[in-house]
Amino acid sequence: MKTLWAILVVLILLLQVRLWIGEGSFAQVWALEQSIEDQQAENAKLAARNERLYAEVRNLRSEQGAVEERARMNLGLIREDETFFLVVEK
Repeated sequence: MKTLWAILVVLILLLQVRLWIGEGSFAQVWALEQSIEDQQAENAKLAARNERLYAEVRNLRSEQGAVEERARMNLGLIREDETFFLVVEK
């Protein structure tokens, strides 16, 4: 009877070790859940950035004024009938 109890205690200890340490343990599952949450947050940020870029591309494709505005701001576009004034502050 004592050997049966000893075998059961050893078996329970082995199962506990597997539960707390090793592959599929609570610690590993917690770490994986944490990395999934981090990756989902990163994906949400990237999805928002992509949506902004897609909206900008749709705007540039559909409206001629958007292209002209972009050229004025970034490339210094000036039409033939316009006068350019450069104001320099001291």
